[in-house]
Amino acid sequence: MARLPLAQTWMLAAVALGVPLSAWGALYPANTWLQVGPVVLLLPVGWRALRRWPISNLSAGCMAAFVLLHLFAARWSYSFVPYDAWLSGGINEAFGFQRNMFDRVVHFAFGLLAMPPMVEAGVRYWGLSRRMALVFGVLFVLAVGGLYEIFEWSLTLALAPEAARAYNGEQGDMFDAQKDMALAALGAILVAPLVRRAGWWKGMQE
Repeated sequence: MARLPLAQTWMLAAVALGVPLSAWGALYPANTWLQVGPVVLLLPVGWRALRRWPISNLSAGCMAAFVLLHLFAARWSYSFVPYDAWLSGGINEAFGFQRNMFDRVVHFAFGLLAMPPMVEAGVRYWGLSRRMALVFGVLFVLAVGGLYEIFEWSLTLALAPEAARAYNGEQGDMFDAQKDMALAALGAILVAPLVRRAGWWKGMQE
């Protein structure tokens, strides 16, 4: 196995530190552990995978950034991140939002941040051309988004109604799942041209 770059070691350390910080003082502790528990389980898997299949610091940084954003949102069970209070009530009023929009931001960020590592892995390890790797990246975002929404729905069936509403985060919007998936796909599509032109593509298969 390859030696893990120092930068990626620090990324894993930051994610590990983010787990207890996310759970500390959480609004819905049981829900928070449902969200941070998988991160705990995947940390050693990520460490081994990064050594077995090395990727650039840029791609690793994208993954770490998304997980840290997820942990940050989980502290408030996504739906209650008080961004509007932090900004003196300016965001929701300015844009006419009737709900907390932070979960939408995270889904959009997933599309943006999943593309570099998925496209890089497609080219480096799965023999895809750059064009096909970009298509794969977008399909990956759509597939993971769909599977997550199904998992989220099935899990809430086993929770108490109040906990289910807090975890699911639909906030009364019957099309919440579709909008979340659409925003993730939009993020992936918007970043695709930048990913294709990124400097770390030099020397890779066309």
